[in-house]
Amino acid sequence: MNFRGIQAIYIYEMNRSFRTLIQSLVSPVLSTVLYFIVFGAAIGSRMDNISNVSYGAFIVPGLIMLTVQMQSVNNASFGIYFPKFIGTTYELLSAPLSFVEIVIGYVGAATTKAFAIGLIILATSYLFVNINIVHPFFMIFFLLITCVTFSLLGFIIGIVSDNFEQLNIAPMLIITPLVFLGGSFYTIDMLPPFWQDFALINPIVYLISGFRWTFFGVGDVPILASVIFILSFTAICISIIWYIFRTGYRIKN
Repeated sequence: MNFRGIQAIYIYEMNRSFRTLIQSLVSPVLSTVLYFIVFGAAIGSRMDNISNVSYGAFIVPGLIMLTVQMQSVNNASFGIYFPKFIGTTYELLSAPLSFVEIVIGYVGAATTKAFAIGLIILATSYLFVNINIVHPFFMIFFLLITCVTFSLLGFIIGIVSDNFEQLNIAPMLIITPLVFLGGSFYTIDMLPPFWQDFALINPIVYLISGFRWTFFGVGDVPILASVIFILSFTAICISIIWYIFRTGYRIKN
């Protein structure tokens, strides 16, 4: 294992985030604060408790998931796409690095940034609501595996994209709607029976439900189903990346 090569990629990607600190850190945290002000204070004060949890606290897991999923995808996709854009992909491929080491460097940096933002948003939420995390260790695990999985997804998007427009299609037109419709601000029990069954098709429901379970001990779906889904999704992303590097798809041609 070429740890020096992994470290070089990791440090380069982390330094890029520090150079764009406002975009990388301040912007998502500020957006989350606005969500707390609008949904938690303005709207939440007029709503009843959901599953014996105040509405302001109820939306915290959904807001964290919304932010870390978008940040993981954006950081990882731009990190691997930029070498393609400036024409330095061949230098990366000619270096004494296996595809595993390349993926660890880029995905590790994207995961670190998204995970840190998730923890910062969690800390920020304590300024607005009182939260008692029922399963803190599971919460950390679920947050970490979500960051890893969506960083892998972003890595795939960055490889298959041909321009910046394609780079933003999946996060803006697919992931964001699924997150908003996945129970970020409500529980699917509040929907009519038909739409409850329809919502279970949305894979983000399982992620948000599992993460919310770690906070309050309740979720829309069984926690085992959430864990199985996120691990299966991770395995699928890893398999796709293996196939891409094995065939050179959108990398060597």
